[in-house]
Amino acid sequence: MRLARAEPTARLAAPRTAPVRTGTGRRVISRAESLVYILWAAILVGVSGGLLWAIGLNYDGLTGSAASKIHPATYLAVALFGWMLLRAGNPVIPAAQALNRRPASVLLAFCGVLLLALIAARGGNGLAGSIDTFVLAGLLPILLMDRDAATLERIETVFHLLMLANALLGLYELASGQRFFPFRLDGMAFETDTRSAALQGHPLSNATVTACYILALAAGGGRLGPALRAGMIALQLVALVTFGGRSATIVTLALGGAVGLVALGRVLRRGRIPLIGAACACFALTLVPVAVAVLAAIGFFDTLLDRFSSDGGSAQARVDMLAVFDAIPFRDLLLGPDLVQVTTLRRIYGLEWGIENSIVSTLLYHGILMTTLLVVAVGLYLAEVARTCRRGVWLPILAFVILVNTFEGLAGKTTLLAKFALMLIVLFPQAPIRGRAADHLTAKP
Repeated sequence: MRLARAEPTARLAAPRTAPVRTGTGRRVISRAESLVYILWAAILVGVSGGLLWAIGLNYDGLTGSAASKIHPATYLAVALFGWMLLRAGNPVIPAAQALNRRPASVLLAFCGVLLLALIAARGGNGLAGSIDTFVLAGLLPILLMDRDAATLERIETVFHLLMLANALLGLYELASGQRFFPFRLDGMAFETDTRSAALQGHPLSNATVTACYILALAAGGGRLGPALRAGMIALQLVALVTFGGRSATIVTLALGGAVGLVALGRVLRRGRIPLIGAACACFALTLVPVAVAVLAAIGFFDTLLDRFSSDGGSAQARVDMLAVFDAIPFRDLLLGPDLVQVTTLRRIYGLEWGIENSIVSTLLYHGILMTTLLVVAVGLYLAEVARTCRRGVWLPILAFVILVNTFEGLAGKTTLLAKFALMLIVLFPQAPIRGRAADHLTAKP
């Protein structure tokens, strides 16, 4: 009798330990994945070509190994995508989910690979540019589409901290006259360019990211409280001038001012003014004279006036870049002009430092057909990211579309589009998506 009773007890007790081990293993893997995603976001936002040069990698130059021309965030994104396929067991399942839920992201990544093949077939330079600019951006929404709420919130915190460090470093570079991680071409920094570089490397890319971040905060993005949000916006506005983006400054003030007027009108219509808001406004007004004195002491207003009084030939360059098309036959422009001819025309018109428009630059190097495909893919991509976000996301998107076409932007090698998509996803998450991600992690096999 005792043996007969003991046997079923043993049978029932044995399977209890297996689910516990499985659940514990899942939690460990989930935490490790979360840390890797946070590290990936930090590398994407905080590591520029200038910083990579400081640690011995010639990312922005023409010389050096081919492996150093691809951003570390791209390598990590490809590794995370491979891990996603491996963890699913059947790689067809996550691939099908990506096509179903993020078709525009898949299209953008495909266009990046197609551009890579086109550049290689024509014997051009900048193969890594198509990977960092478009493939990385295409992979980002796919990798984040099932992230849990805690991971997205930690990434948001890291994003805020990096933008804070970027602004403070930019102000310190203005006050000290020293640039720590400037944009370098084969190790050569442009000494005549005194704009702050901070963590983003290229001043205009930095200005674009900062302007979009300011407008995202003004539109209600992120989890910052009212006082902290107002302080961050003020700090970023001051830092924006140090990065030298005149277009970014104008767009930010115009769109941000419109948002402020709408919000003020809404408050006045309600007839209620929050007490804490009034207190913060009164406190801020008392600090304005002190802030003005400090900014004047470090030369902030001299820098601001200098940027608007002298553009270094930027306006003339925008006129000359259109004249280049007169020397190129339409049939060559359709499929892609001769690269030697384009380089020669740029030298003739004094455009060695860049063609200050993403679409025009892409047209000259890759032709009308490829440019049209890329423009459509980027447009669908931004619309898809916006659909996965909550309200308010279109304000920074409008600013991004305007600003990215005031310099070469997406026409060159950059992680700018991926950074912007990350900003939108973590600052404007939709609650249902967050909940679905949590359910996905806790689901039983």
